[in-house]
Amino acid sequence: MKALKSLALAGIAIAIAGSMTISSCGGSGSTPKADSTANKSGDDNTILGAGSTFDNPLFSKMFSEYNKNTGLKVNYQSIGSGGGIQQLTSKTVDFGASDAPLNGKQDSALSSPAIHIPVTAGAVVVSYNLPDIKDTLNFTPDVLAKIFLGDIKKWNDPKIAAINKGVKLPNMDIQVQHRSDGSGTTNIFTTYLTKVSKDWDSKVGKGSSVNWPVGLGGKGNEGVAGGIKQTPGGIGYVELAYAVQNGMSFGKMQNSAGKYITPSIASVTAAANITIPADAKVSLTNTEAADGYPISGLSWVLIYKEQKYGDRTADKVTKMVKLIQWMIHDGQQFSAALNYAPLSSAAVAVGDAQLKSVTYDGKPVLQ
Repeated sequence: MKALKSLALAGIAIAIAGSMTISSCGGSGSTPKADSTANKSGDDNTILGAGSTFDNPLFSKMFSEYNKNTGLKVNYQSIGSGGGIQQLTSKTVDFGASDAPLNGKQDSALSSPAIHIPVTAGAVVVSYNLPDIKDTLNFTPDVLAKIFLGDIKKWNDPKIAAINKGVKLPNMDIQVQHRSDGSGTTNIFTTYLTKVSKDWDSKVGKGSSVNWPVGLGGKGNEGVAGGIKQTPGGIGYVELAYAVQNGMSFGKMQNSAGKYITPSIASVTAAANITIPADAKVSLTNTEAADGYPISGLSWVLIYKEQKYGDRTADKVTKMVKLIQWMIHDGQQFSAALNYAPLSSAAVAVGDAQLKSVTYDGKPVLQ
């Protein structure tokens, strides 16, 4: 497992940060409860966010560093993209974080328009628990789809063996693990499968939450990672940083160019080398880049375009917008060590334009 060995030090670095829900003020690591008091004007030095578990290790580091430099506290709940969107919709958090852009139904549920600011790019890896296998396994789109459809049931299935010549695969049941909560990681994974498998597209489809044909559900990247580690023969999808942090095996994926690609900063960066639309809503899955990892995705911070609502003050809003501006600029320096791909210049430019559109009582927040 050369890929894991090369990333071991990075895994140690994030082991503490990724294992707890972050409060950048250096609290106990317990998950803060979202309530309306967090957004009262009397607490202008605390920003509350919720959502993506995909982002949590990176956010942990970013918010801790920002607190050291500015004193601003950021309490972030790693509850999944779906939960972050729900809490943004109910206005119990200042920002949501999601690995999937808002869909039409979610947009229509908001009281006013929200904007998407790209904050990072990462990989969703196919992780498995085969204790006696030391080689890095290869997966093709067809094999991966058939595993998660339940059509391939054994690890020594001829279709798996054909793409892993020389590997002694066990006669062991495949135990699929998947997310049970609404998840942007699931959206990236199922969007990929929908693009590469007609059977998956017609039988399951894509989304942050789907009706899984087989398998057991776990909450968050943490839940799926735990399920895989505790289940011999287990296979599931988790964010790269979680796989590294937990010392998990993960495979190479065949991309559209026919190459077996190891998920890494370089291969995610290659996948993200595309045009970013003005609204920042774009998918990186099944990239045509020859060296791109095909199950890659952007993640976004979501905020309301008009920020004067409830008891919010102009001071608090300005602090939040400047925090996000720092995240997409100086904060990117912390990405590589945690196995996230730094944003492309095109993504940063779109993020800057989105932030400049944010208003408070109709006036631009950033001057």
